[in-house]
Amino acid sequence: MRPVIRVSNLGKQYDIGVRQEAYATLRDRFVEAARAPFRRLRRGAGGRVPRHVWAVEDVSFEVEPGDAVGIIGRNGAGKSTLLKMLSRITEPTRGRIELYGRVGSLLEVGTGFHPELSGRENIYLNGAILGMARTEIKRKFDEIVAFSEVEDFLDTPVKHYSSGMYLRLAFAVAAHLEPDVLVVDEVLAVGDARFQRKCLNKMQEVGSRGRAVLFVSHDMTAVTRLCRRAILLHEGKVLSDGPAHQVVSAYLNSGLNTTAAREWPDASRAPGDEVVRLCAVRVRDGDGAVSDAVDIRRPVEIEMEYEVLRPEATLVPNFHFYNEEGIHAFVLLDTDLQWRNRPRPVGRYISTTHIPGNLLSEGTLIVGAAISTMEPVVVHFYERDAVAFHVVDSLDGDSARGGYAGPMPGVVRPLLPWRTSFSPGLGGDDLSAEGGM
Repeated sequence: MRPVIRVSNLGKQYDIGVRQEAYATLRDRFVEAARAPFRRLRRGAGGRVPRHVWAVEDVSFEVEPGDAVGIIGRNGAGKSTLLKMLSRITEPTRGRIELYGRVGSLLEVGTGFHPELSGRENIYLNGAILGMARTEIKRKFDEIVAFSEVEDFLDTPVKHYSSGMYLRLAFAVAAHLEPDVLVVDEVLAVGDARFQRKCLNKMQEVGSRGRAVLFVSHDMTAVTRLCRRAILLHEGKVLSDGPAHQVVSAYLNSGLNTTAAREWPDASRAPGDEVVRLCAVRVRDGDGAVSDAVDIRRPVEIEMEYEVLRPEATLVPNFHFYNEEGIHAFVLLDTDLQWRNRPRPVGRYISTTHIPGNLLSEGTLIVGAAISTMEPVVVHFYERDAVAFHVVDSLDGDSARGGYAGPMPGVVRPLLPWRTSFSPGLGGDDLSAEGGM
């Protein structure tokens, strides 16, 4: 099968400190030629020399029809520059891009829209730019308008639209005019949560119809849910290319985005008081390694290292878990019978809680670490954002999501057993099956 995108040794270089010149007349050219020797002398005497920066360098990959590929990386990694070159907005400095079929791009709010034209006229304009016949656009017109939810403003110039209205119409046009490749940058962050889910579901539908999707996002949950494959960029180069959950895990564990361990080596500055001081908090995956990313099916351990300075206190370590929306998901108290209602001698301790697999929902969890005394209640320290980790749900079909690829709300996602009984409509033996995935 021929790929719809083939990128070979692609690079884009920018010159920093060089001012873009206006178009010159013949007279300007003569003056420029006369000044050139003096300008070279000034540069040789210490004048400013332009500096070159590679925003994208030696990038190569292929995308097959039906692929959904996430492009991830830190700000400035080259993600948007890459998409602009694939969308033929920016010209590469070197390398080669082969595109087979129509490309629909949504890189900025209102990309490709004319501000003086109405929403209705811009739908037809965008379709024409994609190379579609008017009859083909007309066939999709009602579906585009319904998705965008701008029916009441369809004949209003889009320059009067809010950013949300602009986004809804732009995405509806890009997704519904059936491009062979749909390119979407982080612009979905402009929309509200409901519309973001709507867009993600639409992109899943586009991919299921055999059309390729390139998706740039900082939302690792969206990337792992939408894309089976991901490409990690760092300083303009491909750092990793492979299954989405593996690349996301590599990104979160690469030190580019790490929050899985925090340490306070200086006791005088560590959270705590004259009774106890916090030394470290760590997230460990099922293999015992410090990790920012854990498979939803595997266990995860959170450990707290602390030093007891006075022996008379009965201390209770506890963890507080918050999701990305700031919801207090749950609290875990140290229930180790060895230390319940018993003062802890002076010394250093590591208390660890074990969270089984198939319990937490996918997404980012922020962990607060605290130690308290219960009678009376005294909070010796509470470090609200001690560490964070990302739960990654696969599409292998053996987690609680089964074969469903869409969004699943909730702060937990337990894998629980099901039982089904069957009775034939015309009589016969009763059949039953039970068990979990």
